[in-house]
Amino acid sequence: MPAKTFLQIAGVFAALAVLLGAFGAHGLKAKITPEMLAVYQAAVQYHMWHALGLAVVALTLLRWPQLNLLRWSGWLMILGIVLFSGSLYALALSHIKMFGAITPLGGLAFIAAWLVFAVAIRQAK
Repeated sequence: MPAKTFLQIAGVFAALAVLLGAFGAHGLKAKITPEMLAVYQAAVQYHMWHALGLAVVALTLLRWPQLNLLRWSGWLMILGIVLFSGSLYALALSHIKMFGAITPLGGLAFIAAWLVFAVAIRQAK
């Protein structure tokens, strides 16, 4: 995937994180428990940080387009946002505990994304 596409996805994900954060702060405060609101807020926080991380990957890919590991890092960031934040959003809104079992897979994707990023940078010339 080209760096430009990763940057576009990062922009959409960041906008979505702001939108979902505002929804949580204003639309959910009186509708879900404080515990589930904290879960929702964690989803928003990781969502935004990794949207920004995806932008960093994309910008780095502009500098070193030959590093395919950067693309892997980008895909892992996307997967992490979907699995980690997505499962926490679903858990907070539905109270279905099964969604919590998916969250660690997203966390592993985030960890892998950052490690793959580090290895890619190590290979950069």
